[in-house]
Amino acid sequence: MSDLPPEAAVMAVIMGSMTSSAVSALARLGVPDQLESGPKTVDELAAAVQARPDLLRRLMRATEGMGILAQTPDGKWMQTAMSDVLRTNFSTSLRYLSSLMADEWHARAFASLDETVRTGELAMDRVCGMPAFEFFRLNPAAGENFDRAMTGFSSMESPVIAEAYDFSGIESLTDVGGGQGLFLSTILERYPGVQGTLYELPQVIQGLVGRLNPNVADRIRLVEGNMFESIPPGADAYIMKRITHDWSDELCGKILSGCRAGIREGGKLIVVDAVVPADNGFSPAKVMDLTMMLFSGGKERTEDEFRTLFEASGWRLNRIIPTASQLAVLEGLPI
Repeated sequence: MSDLPPEAAVMAVIMGSMTSSAVSALARLGVPDQLESGPKTVDELAAAVQARPDLLRRLMRATEGMGILAQTPDGKWMQTAMSDVLRTNFSTSLRYLSSLMADEWHARAFASLDETVRTGELAMDRVCGMPAFEFFRLNPAAGENFDRAMTGFSSMESPVIAEAYDFSGIESLTDVGGGQGLFLSTILERYPGVQGTLYELPQVIQGLVGRLNPNVADRIRLVEGNMFESIPPGADAYIMKRITHDWSDELCGKILSGCRAGIREGGKLIVVDAVVPADNGFSPAKVMDLTMMLFSGGKERTEDEFRTLFEASGWRLNRIIPTASQLAVLEGLPI
């Protein structure tokens, strides 16, 4: 893009929201799911997803130019490696994340980014009249779509994190804010000697009964609670993935201090999150930081900011381990 004239480069960036909306529409309609069984005509697809054939063809033509979908020599539409990722049952499906990008609350919040930059007011408070997680609690459909989108994230990230970090020697591992348990289950499958604790809000824990990975369910203890108020004591290691970026330094300090109080002698803190690079280049973490600004008041942090956060909570940042994802593993040791 650096070879383009400035106005052309800016135009390509501006149109990013349009291309994202096109992909979201394709995923919401379920077109990739319909193509899993093989190529189909636009009329067959339109009937299956209850759309107008002429308009669906135009949508698919637009996404075809992005590498999503393709046509056979006889004019039928077929799957590509990129549209495969938008299938509901794909192993690392991004269908729900794509759908979330077009959810009304999400689109309205990003449309008011300038107002948040001016005033510091969270977009969710302005657009929805309440914090994000309260909105999800009161709007189950939006909350379910958000949870599915985060599970899609986790299904991509969990295996590479479990591969990048050596969990051997840890007998008890507590996943703080562990959501649906996918991350913890992935680690336990790879390390059969580890006993896990999933610590989450009561409504999350109650929804997990009987739904954990059966291969490791007997090694996962479910504990209800609020991570800002208490942390279950006695773990060899506390781990949290995509948690610290959700919250301010003050609130993160409460979580990390609770882990410090509960850790066994010789234990570790394992924070899995993006680290904002120090250079001036493009980074997904710098863009994700805007999401945190809008929705939770958290932020993506630099290495120095993580070091300061750790030290204020009784931890020393020991090392940062890159992974084959956008996330890194930050290991903390008790001070």
